Amino acid sequence: MPTRYEQVMARKGEIMKRALGMDYAEFERSPIAFDYEGMMSAHGYTLEDIRGIQRAAGVGLTPLLELRNMTDLVRSYAEPGHGARIFVKDEAANMAGSFKDRRASMSIHVAAEKGFPGVIAATSGNYGAAVASQAARAGLKCIICQEAFDSRHIGQPEIVEKSRICEAFGAEVVQMTVGPELFFHMLELLDETGFLSASLYSPFGVSGIESLGAELAEEMIGLTGAPPTHVVVTHAGGGNTTGTARGLRRMGAHDTQVVSASVDLSGLHMASDTDFNRKSFTTGHTGFGVPFATWPDRSDVPRNAARSLRYMDRYLTVTQGEVFYVTEALSKLEGLERGPSGNTAMAAAMSLARELPRDATVVVQETEYTGAGKHHWSQLAFAREQGVEVRKGDPADNVPGTAIVIPERPEQIRAKDLDLVRMRRSYIRNALRHAPEGYEPTPGDIVFLAEDTNTTPVAVEEAIAELRAG
Repeated sequence: MPTRYEQVMARKGEIMKRALGMDYAEFERSPIAFDYEGMMSAHGYTLEDIRGIQRAAGVGLTPLLELRNMTDLVRSYAEPGHGARIFVKDEAANMAGSFKDRRASMSIHVAAEKGFPGVIAATSGNYGAAVASQAARAGLKCIICQEAFDSRHIGQPEIVEKSRICEAFGAEVVQMTVGPELFFHMLELLDETGFLSASLYSPFGVSGIESLGAELAEEMIGLTGAPPTHVVVTHAGGGNTTGTARGLRRMGAHDTQVVSASVDLSGLHMASDTDFNRKSFTTGHTGFGVPFATWPDRSDVPRNAARSLRYMDRYLTVTQGEVFYVTEALSKLEGLERGPSGNTAMAAAMSLARELPRDATVVVQETEYTGAGKHHWSQLAFAREQGVEVRKGDPADNVPGTAIVIPERPEQIRAKDLDLVRMRRSYIRNALRHAPEGYEPTPGDIVFLAEDTNTTPVAVEEAIAELRAG
């Protein structure tokens, strides 16, 4: 007899179809390809509609700040003529303190418009607070499913802080230990309650981030006369990169380089009970960034709207120690004490600005609120309690889960490039593996794979030939 877990998971498609209010089957074209743009536009909201919905919800129009002191710091050790201007979009000014409010505002609008009695989201990040805040404003019930603890019932201070803020907004928080049960419990609750799934990966949510890319393009044109040359995006599941890049393009900023950035947590397994508390970041790390980029359809929806390889020009990694260093530098040089997520992109931006000419412009497109549990000193104290060494030195000596090495000087901050060619090939390999055995990609599949990897049909055909040759 099948277990309760097996019964619920077998009904995933049926449950999600009702809980999202859309039929993904309409967009399928083959075992590999689907109509991505058709899916993204099916909700019928234009960019101006989205901006109007967000203005009514108190979301967006956050300040764009030039960080002159951070720029001067980078120029003090860059080669002559180098050191791009650094800007930041202060998304902590949103109601729940992060860019996730943009995403949440759209899901809540859809829930209210379609008459759902409430919403459910599965997240241990800022998205839970954003959904809870927007649901409170709309008078909707809200449940947040959260991986909060290891098997010892010990939780990171950052996640505990996020539970607290969700409850402060009136949400019911279902806390669980790390493992594969998160989506099972979410599906079970969706089935029982009839609530809308406020999935991170729905077209509603990702479209909500497009306003962020559009705003920063417009504001940079107003400040400097041109769109930014580079935008650095903290990268986790891919929605931030996807939505921001789409917004930039809508404003005609086709030459802006989109640079994703993650904390390097190589060697730690995100679903491991023993590794769960040996990392100091709950999101914006390679444990999410790489697997979701190379196979986005691993999420809770049939087709993920967040497809970062379509838009990513570079993918940089930084260490935990570098992010903590930049977090404190931002506070002391610019008077901005913000949480660690946006500072992941800030650390990468400092490294990037160093290699660019002075007339280049680098925008870090988000900050996040901070609080007692999210403060970097709380995170470092917790890391020590878990047996992780914390010391000053060369950040190149950082070992995820073992040692956090805080730079002694800013010039030690050096982001590393991940190999996008290799990641694109991994994506193509995954697409072939998920097709039926013996399936031969059609010309339409080749075009889709080229679009989904930001390459050409010729490059895709060459990659397939190499994969088949072993």
